Amino acid sequence: MKAPTRILVTSAIAAALSGSVFALPAQADFAGQTIEVIVPFAPGGATDVAARFLEKYLERHLEGNPDVVVENRAGGGSILGANWFQANAQPDGRTILFTTSSTANPYVLGQPEVEYDLATYRVAYGLPFGSVTYVSATTGIETIEDFANAEGLIYGGIGAAASDLPTLLSFEVFGVDVTAALGFTGRGPIRLAFERGETNLDFQFTPVYMTQVADTVEAGSAVALMSGGYMAADGNMTDRDPAVPDLPSVYEAYVELHGEEPSGVEWEAYNAMAALTLAFGLTAYLHPDTPEEIIALYADAVERINADPEFQQEAAEVVGGYSLTSPSDAEGPLRAALQPSDVVRNYLINLLSEKYDVEFQ
Repeated sequence: MKAPTRILVTSAIAAALSGSVFALPAQADFAGQTIEVIVPFAPGGATDVAARFLEKYLERHLEGNPDVVVENRAGGGSILGANWFQANAQPDGRTILFTTSSTANPYVLGQPEVEYDLATYRVAYGLPFGSVTYVSATTGIETIEDFANAEGLIYGGIGAAASDLPTLLSFEVFGVDVTAALGFTGRGPIRLAFERGETNLDFQFTPVYMTQVADTVEAGSAVALMSGGYMAADGNMTDRDPAVPDLPSVYEAYVELHGEEPSGVEWEAYNAMAALTLAFGLTAYLHPDTPEEIIALYADAVERINADPEFQQEAAEVVGGYSLTSPSDAEGPLRAALQPSDVVRNYLINLLSEKYDVEFQ
């Protein structure tokens, strides 16, 4: 990827220029410190809710029991807050950018407003998302084969370059002709449009699917087709989502239909963007020069949080029951997804501009 031009300055030089000297906490912990979690969205959204849900667990399990404060810096679809982080974060582990694919996608696509270099950042922790694609029973679709041969499908979405992108790419993987009605203000209004019959094809993230859609599937008015998948040990989105284990992943559905693994640029694009949207659905980024001692503090906290019975119970209710992802498991696959090949990037840009009228300057 051709990242925005910038001068990269080491933390030591930056500290000297600012008249301050960065040092690790004396006892390699966060005792007496405040950790600021930057959420680049307005209060009340899914990212903000998740950040505030994790607040008390970070305070409880990070070494030194620091204060954790969530600060919202909304604007530009998350780009303004991420740009602020790029300009202001220090390598001390005390400023976190907690965000989604709404920040990652513009970076991957090289949008000119992006000033942050996301692929260089360290990871403190992650929280996966899942997704489920489903259709109205009025379509007559009951199987993946029915779906692949369907006509007259209408999908409601927010924006092609945002969280809808993996689902739109899954349609390309299956070669399904879908009319996309984009421009909704959120997935709640999209779900209501589906229920009113204005659309007949939808996806919802698993926490919403399990609490607000699964009952309609059980009642027979909707048919669940597949999940977005879950990241396997090799970094690919091929496993079943543990939150909806009865549903095949996009990968499994394709194999079921064609008797072979998906391949080609459509699958490569889906695999990368699904990783950013789902496996790394919520990611806590740190300054790129954050030392290993600080990363280890977060890794240890992740292990303790995941073992916390209160977290396990609340996570099932608030975020779909997923465990936090450790830095050691996240950084390699995340950086790979953030830096797809030129072939994949060009495919994405061409698809978005030609099919969905997304403008790239």
